[in-house]
Amino acid sequence: MPAKFAPPLQIALICIGFLAASSTLPAERACVQITAAKRLYTVCTFDVRYDRLRLFFADADDRPYGSFSAVSAALKPQGEALAFAMNAGMFGPDFRPIGLYIEGERQLSPANTRSGPGNFHMKPNGVFYFDSTTAGILETSRFLKSGLEPAYATQSGPMLVIDGKLHPKIEASGTSAKIRNGVGVKDGHTAVFAISEEPVTFYEFATLFRDRLACPNALFLDGSVSSLYAPEIGRDDGLLPLGPIVGVVVKAP
Repeated sequence: MPAKFAPPLQIALICIGFLAASSTLPAERACVQITAAKRLYTVCTFDVRYDRLRLFFADADDRPYGSFSAVSAALKPQGEALAFAMNAGMFGPDFRPIGLYIEGERQLSPANTRSGPGNFHMKPNGVFYFDSTTAGILETSRFLKSGLEPAYATQSGPMLVIDGKLHPKIEASGTSAKIRNGVGVKDGHTAVFAISEEPVTFYEFATLFRDRLACPNALFLDGSVSSLYAPEIGRDDGLLPLGPIVGVVVKAP
């Protein structure tokens, strides 16, 4: 018996109906919770080629935003909104970055290569940098020698993972546990942000990026004011104040 074929118009209508139904399917979430070595984390992944990743520090009058809500308010008149945000580097009492900070191709704070106490100076520290096509993390000295001129960059420390190896001073025997957040980069354009949902050691946090998230390079962002804004999962942390903030910008609904 010869096969029966639907007329072209019917085929077109079927295809349109399929596309309409597909568009109603839920999109894959950028932020998910995972467990690694019995610790719970929230991980948010973005591709800078498609997601509008930006850094925020201060408004047009040079007043630090200090919060996710202040950044959201500044974006609203432009018809934009935050889809994700996280604190993005250490800062001083005036909320200003204590290391290199570049926003919109403008360097607002120079690189900090000094020695001193605290996590930032647990060398090697590093720089997370990106533009609309590429993203990366480099040890500070390597970044300064690279000649790179990214649209955005923030310096923090310590490095967690360096070319697939843990920071030389991060040891499994470490006992200091805190809520921590950081960022890793893989394949040259995918930024992976993570925040722990319970206190973790540097070793636990670093091995998360190396072993579970497969990031050859990762940078610690902070461990005292670690905060996340992710409305898709109902997350809006209120720890204040914040210094530099990294966020994904979308058109306002």
